[in-house]
Amino acid sequence: MSVKEPLETPTHHPIPQEAFDWYDEYAHGLIDRRTFMARLTTITTASLTMGILLSGLLPNYAAADQISFNDPDIKAKYTTFPSPKGHNEGRGYLVTPANLSGKAPVVLVIHENRGLNPYVKDVARRAAKAGFIAFAPDALHPLGGYPGNDDEGRSMQGSMDRAKIEQDFIAAAAFLKNHELSSGQLGAVGFCFGGYVVNMLAAAAPDTLNAGVPFYGTPAAKEIRKNIKAPLLIQLAELDKRVNASWPEYEADLKANKNDYTMHMYAGANHGFHNDSTARYDEENAELAWKRTIDFFNKHLT
Repeated sequence: MSVKEPLETPTHHPIPQEAFDWYDEYAHGLIDRRTFMARLTTITTASLTMGILLSGLLPNYAAADQISFNDPDIKAKYTTFPSPKGHNEGRGYLVTPANLSGKAPVVLVIHENRGLNPYVKDVARRAAKAGFIAFAPDALHPLGGYPGNDDEGRSMQGSMDRAKIEQDFIAAAAFLKNHELSSGQLGAVGFCFGGYVVNMLAAAAPDTLNAGVPFYGTPAAKEIRKNIKAPLLIQLAELDKRVNASWPEYEADLKANKNDYTMHMYAGANHGFHNDSTARYDEENAELAWKRTIDFFNKHLT
């Protein structure tokens, strides 16, 4: 089922839409940094300087700390897990509710194409604050982990074997589902590349995943989509032409397979609208999408 949000006045930014589109191309390797910067110079003005453009487009992770790492309602630590078909060992950020008694449903939180940055760690804390055991793996662990900035992290992840990264996330899903504190019910939420990984897990590990929420992620390989069993809550942004181009074919396969899915298209939103560290952030749509995510996990995992 597809659901189109009621038309609303889009969130207004001082940054022109083409700058967001160019940043998306740059962030996903379609253009290099020199081309990205050259394009930005074509829209700078006395009031819209390069500094303003970059401060809006590039992440400010201090703004993404909704739940403090020392919040009394959660406990957070790093832990490793085996990944024999991937990079042999994975590592991630495990967050549990502080008042946990017994077992609880678990949620895998999957980062974008740049490693486990502060925004995604904060999302894991938000999930734990909502009562789930959350685990956010870092695909960059074999190279020493997220380096502290997205440009370097993106370059590092791009240098790695994609198939092994996928195996690391499959291993992380199995590790979390079988964790001693897990109820055995596993959800996954991911953003951009992480959204793709959620779709991939649903198709490649159908007996592991119980519910998936891909945010603006492309689908799994066509030949394995028929394996999907888990219900999916698919979150897309109206202005995200790159990812949205893959949706009609994906939806046709989900319908043909009689999958349980709902798609929400968020009016006026850009790719990355849930990420509150950049000007692409759309607070109203992000909060609605996150509420739907938690409600979906409560429905299917508890």
